[in-house]
Amino acid sequence: MGKVAFVFSGQGAQYPGMVKALYEVYPAARDVFDMCDAIRPATSAQCFEGSEAALQETATTQPCLYAMELAAAAVLTEKGIAPDAVAGFSLGEVTAAAFSGAFSRETGFRLVCRRGELMQQEAERFDTAMAAVVKLSEAQVRELCEKHGDIYPVNFNCPGQITVSGLAERMPEFSAEVKAAGGRALPLKVKGAFHSPYMRRAADAFAETLRAAEIRTPEITLYSNMTALPYPDDVAAALAQQIVSPVLWERLIRNMIDSGVDTFIEIGPGKTLTNMIRKISGEVAAKTYEELLEEAQTC
Repeated sequence: MGKVAFVFSGQGAQYPGMVKALYEVYPAARDVFDMCDAIRPATSAQCFEGSEAALQETATTQPCLYAMELAAAAVLTEKGIAPDAVAGFSLGEVTAAAFSGAFSRETGFRLVCRRGELMQQEAERFDTAMAAVVKLSEAQVRELCEKHGDIYPVNFNCPGQITVSGLAERMPEFSAEVKAAGGRALPLKVKGAFHSPYMRRAADAFAETLRAAEIRTPEITLYSNMTALPYPDDVAAALAQQIVSPVLWERLIRNMIDSGVDTFIEIGPGKTLTNMIRKISGEVAAKTYEELLEEAQTC
């Protein structure tokens, strides 16, 4: 049997009521939400009762997703399911870092609250947007982005899917050219040009926050979005730079597979990462934490 990896979701998959069932059934999930509510009151209420519009606000989305993901991971751990390696997509990398032991879950929650605030501030400075481009090659997407200048390829998700960030006013023309080239540009449920130069000030400010945090060497192998490799010794510098750097997800997953990982468990709402991993490789198992819990209950 090969290795198991937990992969933590990023923004865009959130929905009202996420993980409420876990909170009602499992003490491990309640412990996580109680911790988050003590630091940032009403986090659980926003997850369970907040509107879809409210959950799309970056300063709300990030702490809510962190709480939801850490709660789900705590339930799996309580059931004896442990990973050999972890990774997270964008925001999910902070949750993965906390789960890996790079910092305490309380420190991670404070960090993600600050990260969300900083990224929302930058998103409000510019009218920007993100879109997932499908059915085009990486070369085609890069060529179109270079042509427009204010749009950048930022998330290399899986074969045939690359996310771009840029000025909202340029997206209609860009999308039309994507369609003319045989692809589609699908708008994402996020507000901001994440992982692009528009996030530079947020990355610099987050670096200051990280320098004041107590950060340790991860106890579980933690993969980096920015390099697609295990985290370097300087976790703080890499985690700050991640905000303004592309997410090399497809390469990261292939590197994890090369290291012996053959089972991926998505920790987060929905199955976005599960679907990506299935497109990257048909030779590994990919499932959501909910599917895993259902399997455990029927055994």
